[in-house]
Amino acid sequence: MKEFKRYLVTSALPYANGPVHIGHLAGVYIPSDIYVRYLRGRGADVKWVCGSDEHGVPITIKARKEGVSPQDVVDKYNKIIKDSFEELGISFDIYSRTSSATHAETASDFFRLLYDKGEFIEQETEQFYDEEAGQFLADRYITGTCPHCGNERAYGDQCESCGTTLNATDLIAPKSAISGSVPVLRKTKHWFLPLDRHESFLREWILDGHKEWKPNVYGQCKSWLDLGLQPRAVSRDLNWGIPVPVEGAEGKVLYVWFDAPIGYISATKDLTPDWEKYWKDSDTKMVHFIGKDNIVFHCIVFPAMLRAHGGYILPENVPANEFLNLEGDKISTSRNWAVWLHEYLADMPGKQDVLRYVLCANAPETKDNDFTWRDFQARNNNELVAILGNFVNRALVLTGKYFDGKVPARGPVTDFDNEILSQVAASKKALEDYIEGYRFRDALKEMMNIARLGNKYLADTEPWKVYKEDPARVATVHNIALQITASLSIAMEPFIPFSAAKLAVMLGTEPLSWELLGSSDILPEGHVLGKPELLFEKIEDSVIEAQLAKLEAAKEANAAAGFEPQLQKEPVSYDDFQKMDIRIARVVEAEKVPKTKKLLKLTIDTGIDKRVIVSGIAEHYTPEQMIGKQILVLVNLIPRELKGITSQGMILMVEDHNGALVAVTPERDVRQGTTVG
Repeated sequence: MKEFKRYLVTSALPYANGPVHIGHLAGVYIPSDIYVRYLRGRGADVKWVCGSDEHGVPITIKARKEGVSPQDVVDKYNKIIKDSFEELGISFDIYSRTSSATHAETASDFFRLLYDKGEFIEQETEQFYDEEAGQFLADRYITGTCPHCGNERAYGDQCESCGTTLNATDLIAPKSAISGSVPVLRKTKHWFLPLDRHESFLREWILDGHKEWKPNVYGQCKSWLDLGLQPRAVSRDLNWGIPVPVEGAEGKVLYVWFDAPIGYISATKDLTPDWEKYWKDSDTKMVHFIGKDNIVFHCIVFPAMLRAHGGYILPENVPANEFLNLEGDKISTSRNWAVWLHEYLADMPGKQDVLRYVLCANAPETKDNDFTWRDFQARNNNELVAILGNFVNRALVLTGKYFDGKVPARGPVTDFDNEILSQVAASKKALEDYIEGYRFRDALKEMMNIARLGNKYLADTEPWKVYKEDPARVATVHNIALQITASLSIAMEPFIPFSAAKLAVMLGTEPLSWELLGSSDILPEGHVLGKPELLFEKIEDSVIEAQLAKLEAAKEANAAAGFEPQLQKEPVSYDDFQKMDIRIARVVEAEKVPKTKKLLKLTIDTGIDKRVIVSGIAEHYTPEQMIGKQILVLVNLIPRELKGITSQGMILMVEDHNGALVAVTPERDVRQGTTVG
């Protein structure tokens, strides 16, 4: 395998029309932070670039909805994203933005060079145009009925109800989301990158040259290549973005998919004057960290762009992750079904590492995975507190108690001592193999195994029992336990850096070099330790319940917002309506029907008689809630048998937006038997 002199690491540019959520973190930013921190720990020459993706249609839609400019939108979210990344310890060398002057120049020059080389083809196409608004419509600005499922709120690029990818022209009864008018088709000219010209190269480069890529990445690339690549537009009709730098392109900007990956280059330019060394030297290893929705752009489209330009290196690896779900449901920004990073940091102060740990442990590396708040609590309490924190606390507190907080002398060692030390030493190679193979979940387990070894060592040697009889043996035990603790502080740093830094202070050291990991003599005899503190604290049920309540509130709000009344039923005559005898009645007795989940047996005073009604409301009302309640009853409904009980009538109920049944009641007490109509 080739040895590289330096590394260029990129992470997918977050789109600046909203904050970052845990799905983004688990899929992209925590894995790449682990990788970069590890490389830095080894003393590697590495540059890690990222930034906000600030162009494209969704930002203009957001701006229009909020009554502000697109620049206002991206300024707002760029700050939220950048600040929350920093607070979580995501350690980019630069966090840039595609609205910068450097990026505008870089992207324009990139396009112009390809244009001058004849790498684009010009095509005239028909596109929807809003005559009232006086502009061409992006796909997201067009709504209509989905031809597949009948959803009347489908977009011109996708139906969010059935998930089908669409073309705007596929929609039934399309209309403009700007003016509400019916759009017309107009001819417009655009420039296309003919990906088919690069197909044979990409096939050889990926399918033959990168069989080591993750199966999800390799498989998706193969699928695209097997279908045959097609030209892809690099411009669109829009007034927000980087203007297409050629004559006759007024009102056209660079398509965001073309514009955004060039942001990696412009960010590197802003970071270092030696940027070309990282983009054009074959001794540089370039790695793209992305989610699976960006595989095609980073493995096929962007490499084709770089090759068409000439002079640039191509990525050595693109370790894309799958998606993270939340409490069994797909994360959705539009439904606010997400754990937002900036909100988490406000709700859980000082618990950055807990989130980093849980999201790495649950990282969707090979398949979609699920985040739950109960699992978050369990991993904190049962792993971080009970395993890692417990070992560190015992090692340091007992050293303070027995040896005045100084590293004691190591005497003769046993076979067991040597076995534990050799296992800790072996963890270094295992960690390196896992991290360099982009298997961060396995790497995290290996880090925790060091803490487990430490706990096993103390549990088996029992220094608290041996001290009185053999203090010299306990000195050896604690010397070894502290060496394990020092190795642990090194192994922790890529994953939980705040805790690693805290542990270094407790050990009385500066952050330690990766190369020391697994050594048996990191801390010299007599070294003075710092004051021990708890690394982690238990998370109580009340904290978790507050987060679950927040999600439940989001679900309620979504249900309310998405409620649509049923269509009117077929008309009925007044005479038909008059046949229904609806009365005010009162519930005098109520009980659950045995061996049923939904049924209540109600005794009703209708004013004309007392009768029994069986109603499927037990999941919505208790018997106690019903007794004494005035309700509306259809009294002349033909009786029917339910679970051996004759039911004589029907209670009038309504179903709210989230499926709950609510009894229809008079606003004040009314005499039983009063007719409704």
